[in-house]
Amino acid sequence: MTGGRGEFTGRHMLLIMVAFFGVIIAVNLTMAFMARRSWTGIVVENTYVASQEFNANAAEGRAQAALGWRSELEIAGGTVRYRLLDRSGAPVHSDDVTARFRHPAYESADREAVLVPDADGSFSAPVELPDGQWIVSTAAVVTALDSPYREARRVTIRDGALR
Repeated sequence: MTGGRGEFTGRHMLLIMVAFFGVIIAVNLTMAFMARRSWTGIVVENTYVASQEFNANAAEGRAQAALGWRSELEIAGGTVRYRLLDRSGAPVHSDDVTARFRHPAYESADREAVLVPDADGSFSAPVELPDGQWIVSTAAVVTALDSPYREARRVTIRDGALR
């Protein structure tokens, strides 16, 4: 029976194949566009320069660790508060503190804050962070050190506060 009602033809097969591969291509293009828009994939601008600075950064980190200092970071109520404490728990006098907030997946969400000194020896600044994972990098300029006291930590923000 040729050309009868309900017969599967080559045209049907062609339409099924075009629809099948069309959906796959559309999904792949959508995912690639969303991935490219959300994160560039760049960790450092120049990997060669970063590799050359690695040993100096590692030595700086060991020197910082030898100081025995610790820091306190608080994020709540639209404010970030940072305090650097020496080995005995006394506040370390800093001339300048900056905090950089990097979102691990969305570079466009990154922000930076210059913290101002408070009476208790801490530094604070207003900051509004959406809920999620953040990498907080702080740099405190301390007169007694040759380079800023730097540290980075991964934090979770929920309901506008550090968790």
